[in-house]
Amino acid sequence: MIPVEDPRPAARLARRRFLTVTGAATALAFATNLPGGSSAAAATDKLHDDPFTLGIASGDPLPEAVVIWTRLAPRPYEPLGGMPYHAVEVEWQVATDERFRRIVRSGRATARPEYSYSVHVDVRGLQPSRQYWYRFKVGRYLSPVGRTRTTPAPGQRVDHLTFAVASCQAYTDGYYTAHQHIAAEDVDAVVFLGDYIYEYGISASGGLRNLAEPVPSQFRTEADTLDRYRLQYALYKSDPDLRAAHQAAPWIPTWDDHEVQDNYAGLISRTNAPVEDFLVRRASAYRAYWEHMPLRSPAPQGPNYMLYRRFTFGRLAELNVLDTRQYRADQASSDGWKVDSEERRDPARALAGAQQQRWLLDGVRTSHATWNLLANQVIMSRMDQDPTAGDLYNMDAWDGYAAEQKVTLDGLAMLRGRNPVVLTGDVHAAYALDMKRDFADPASQTYGVELVASSISSGGNGSEISATGQKFLDSNPHLKLVNERRGYLRVRLTERELRADYRAVPYVDRNDAPVKTISSFTVEAGNPGLHAA
Repeated sequence: MIPVEDPRPAARLARRRFLTVTGAATALAFATNLPGGSSAAAATDKLHDDPFTLGIASGDPLPEAVVIWTRLAPRPYEPLGGMPYHAVEVEWQVATDERFRRIVRSGRATARPEYSYSVHVDVRGLQPSRQYWYRFKVGRYLSPVGRTRTTPAPGQRVDHLTFAVASCQAYTDGYYTAHQHIAAEDVDAVVFLGDYIYEYGISASGGLRNLAEPVPSQFRTEADTLDRYRLQYALYKSDPDLRAAHQAAPWIPTWDDHEVQDNYAGLISRTNAPVEDFLVRRASAYRAYWEHMPLRSPAPQGPNYMLYRRFTFGRLAELNVLDTRQYRADQASSDGWKVDSEERRDPARALAGAQQQRWLLDGVRTSHATWNLLANQVIMSRMDQDPTAGDLYNMDAWDGYAAEQKVTLDGLAMLRGRNPVVLTGDVHAAYALDMKRDFADPASQTYGVELVASSISSGGNGSEISATGQKFLDSNPHLKLVNERRGYLRVRLTERELRADYRAVPYVDRNDAPVKTISSFTVEAGNPGLHAA
């Protein structure tokens, strides 16, 4: 059985002072500032190993609140993570300093077996636009220390914001070195656009990771039950770089398809399983997702979960988080890249769905923020794979749902003055696109931009640009960049300008790759369009 890997702080996290607080100092501060209790000790007397193997996280920040998360799993690849089958009391603290001399909130939460001993504390009463540190304690065990931030207050003037944008981290396709570099960035939040896990079975070697210790045999089969999805998250969170990125900043996550099944669409599975059977699987996947993400309670009830939501960062930015999987109709023309068809253009076929679409456009319309960002899973702009008259469209992207795509894009075009910016993942490549009134006419009006982050690891080492990538560039004049290395996107906002830095690593089949900015673009507020920086 492979152990949960220990973080490598000496080499990669020394820049993060909050991660260098010694265990002894942390223990002393916790014992001094947080009252203990016999009930907590009694509930944890059977814990003989560190329960914080899966790390800690924070997310979904608000001006006065943030969610802090952990899951107790002393032996993460065993049933229930090796926990005894009873509820366990978890103590938590939030402070304004990394050594917890100024604790502003503290309390106790209950980790329950029915939720796989996950803890989601919605910490309230915090100050806007403020940095905090947090940690947990169970019995004699202390968690690592995490850093988080609240958002600016509504109407607050904000000089600048910085986000890291990431997606697609197949465990078997390589190491999460990009997350190591995200942890070293000074970002206000990490926006994760989906494919946090892949449901596929995992070989003993861990694929391109070529592990010295074999992955346990229970990972060979595809995840399709609640216990199996929980195992998949445990394995993914064994990666120290992923844990470090969670510790460094609050996350605002959404899902795509692989959190359930590749290219599933609403009620339709990839294999066209009976709907009743697939909804059982979807319910298990959604439950496991919530259990492992820093999301607010309540947990999903059955196969449905309201994941789309909005975050406001003072007067500078608003972030609309979309869900383009749960409500969509089956892909047209049996999926894949296909020519135009009546099915593709059928107005009855939903991607985000009418309710979410109204929520999105109404929100952008009434926004008072300078920049309006859309955290989106699959490419929203038109993308043609073939430069000839026989256009080819991706049936799994917005192009495959042409009627809803047109309503959404026309709505954003009417809101050009709101500076719409679409943030996208999914395709395992870095793209930069101008959004056009008429994508076939390079001279038509630009009303926004779409910034596509490459994958953290999915696709392996990748390359600068493949033959297919070059074909995309040749076929789509509004497409300004294609790069197929692994990495992430760094977006910096001011009142006057957005700057997008595409960050990439040269390899993921081994650890500790360096990172560099491969391309940068700016966008002027009030003047949509990409400019090479």
